[in-house]
Amino acid sequence: MRALVVGGGSARGLALTRALAADDHAVRVVTRTEERRKVIESAGGECWIGTPDAIGTLRYALDNVTVLLWLLGTAEGGDVAALHGSRLAMMLERVTDSTVRGVVYEAAGTVPAEALAAGEHEIREASRKNEIPFRLLPADPRGDEEQWLRTTLGLIDSLLGPERG
Repeated sequence: MRALVVGGGSARGLALTRALAADDHAVRVVTRTEERRKVIESAGGECWIGTPDAIGTLRYALDNVTVLLWLLGTAEGGDVAALHGSRLAMMLERVTDSTVRGVVYEAAGTVPAEALAAGEHEIREASRKNEIPFRLLPADPRGDEEQWLRTTLGLIDSLLGPERG
């Protein structure tokens, strides 16, 4: 399995990368800057320079990806609402004709509740229109990191079934 983690440069995203890599899964982690490469690679991830603010920079990041993880519940700066609205919608359009078999959307965090609700709407709409399986990640990323990690891994398992294990 190959995961694409958007918003995965945080401590929790790196813990997820380590856990997936330890299970011999490939993890591609998106970061905006080259400076994060070393920490991502030391966690077992493949560094992808890009930004969800410009979906075109993620176009080829989807190559051979099985699960997209949109972990932007604590995104800061820029147009946070767009990351959970129009940018997410654009990314989900690209998922339609790809190898992606499921999407995990972080539906909790520090971003405004309206933005998270918009993201949930986009995920549900993409699933309705294009039959993209999804899971909502309700665990607050500011809370217990171990619980967040267990919940996230469980959601990935539920999307892929026995393939991941």
